[in-house]
Amino acid sequence: VAAEDGANVNGRETVSLNGEPVVKRPRVSHDSSLRIPKEPHNKVTVVLGAQWGDEGKGKVVDLLAMDADIVCRCQGGNNAGHTVVVDSVEYDFHLLPSGVLNKKALSFIGNGVVIHLPGLFEEAQKNLQKGKGLQGWEERLKISDRAHLVFNFHQAVDGIQEQQRQQQEGKNLGTTKKGIGPAYSSKAARNGLRVCDLVSDFKVFEDKFRMLAEHFLTMYPNLNLEVDSELAQLKGFAERLGPLVTDGVYFMHQALNGPSKKILVEGANAALLDIDFGTYPFVTSSNCTVGGVCTGLGVPPSYVGRVYGVVKAYTTRVGVGAFPTEQKNETGELLQTRGREFGVTTGRKRRCGWLDLVLVRYAHMVNGFTAIALTKLDILDTVSEIKVGVAYKLDGEPLPSFPANMDVLTRVSVDYETLPGWCCSTESARSFEELPLKAQIYIRFIENFLQVPVKWVGVGKSRESMVKLY
Repeated sequence: VAAEDGANVNGRETVSLNGEPVVKRPRVSHDSSLRIPKEPHNKVTVVLGAQWGDEGKGKVVDLLAMDADIVCRCQGGNNAGHTVVVDSVEYDFHLLPSGVLNKKALSFIGNGVVIHLPGLFEEAQKNLQKGKGLQGWEERLKISDRAHLVFNFHQAVDGIQEQQRQQQEGKNLGTTKKGIGPAYSSKAARNGLRVCDLVSDFKVFEDKFRMLAEHFLTMYPNLNLEVDSELAQLKGFAERLGPLVTDGVYFMHQALNGPSKKILVEGANAALLDIDFGTYPFVTSSNCTVGGVCTGLGVPPSYVGRVYGVVKAYTTRVGVGAFPTEQKNETGELLQTRGREFGVTTGRKRRCGWLDLVLVRYAHMVNGFTAIALTKLDILDTVSEIKVGVAYKLDGEPLPSFPANMDVLTRVSVDYETLPGWCCSTESARSFEELPLKAQIYIRFIENFLQVPVKWVGVGKSRESMVKLY
């Protein structure tokens, strides 16, 4: 029987199979602490929409951003809209993180975001004219070099595609026509262009840009392209953009593993608009559930800490698509009027209905909410009887889960629980105990159904109107 390589046989050291003498290897000391899993030094706190968007995420982010060190956007583009009121000034954000109003915090636009540069700089300019909140924004904004760019022809294509859907099927998706879908399509087709391309060799970027424009022109011969003028505009943006661009993965790694920091992630859109888990095809083009935080920032899952779901005290939806608890009646009109339900990005009137807890529970299944922020409770102040959707039925049979098929969702009937309204103002309340008893019952009903605590309740427009319950 042959001895093992280097084995000691009868007190004599063997040679290796190739005849060379065996070299004794010293024992390597091993740091046993490496085998003990390390708890992340810093974790990100995430704020996500739990319905179809427009839940008031900006207000919650603004509240948490007051003492944050870094505020991040991880997905979407300027199809999203957050309204934040500070010192009686109303700021509208679409691409900039709402936390940019905190002059002590860094704002970060991650690789999962698609950026329309004219829109970004125009947004900053408009908000600068409203008040002092945005002064010095370029000094406290960082943008991932891996973020994809939205071009003007992406926006033009978005409009053409909506027009085609209307002609072919008689219904469109209700997109914002901001070019978000076509930009993510370019990303998936691997012919998209990123921030790192723009701020590198502009001649190489120009060649790729012309090829991409030609690609869309081949598909849409009627597309109105102004390639030279857009390139000139982009060259100017490249100079302004340069100082803001950073390696996003390294930036987040340093933030997570460096000194103690409060890091906030601001989700755009909402769970039921997620490309995978939303009411497809009437959804957005990105993952706006918690998984999008990891892929959109380059953050490992173990670094995700608290996940707050923002839930409006009733339900709204912009555009087309199934909406089981929609109220096409006086109740819907009351909610729309009192809630001033118009889209921040498009100005479109929002459809309104009762709170759908089947839908919110489904969002919780996907996201694992730590707690809920319940917004716009004050809009229900004048309603004498409040209904809450608690189950779906199809042809009289209960549905065990939220349906994937939208044809099914349009046919479901909703089982409601009816709760008494409080019929008085909640706007001055600053604690749970100061809320009317029937409003407290409404909140506890939501908590018990979802098995998730409600941490904040919104009873007005300003950040001070977010009542912290615990």
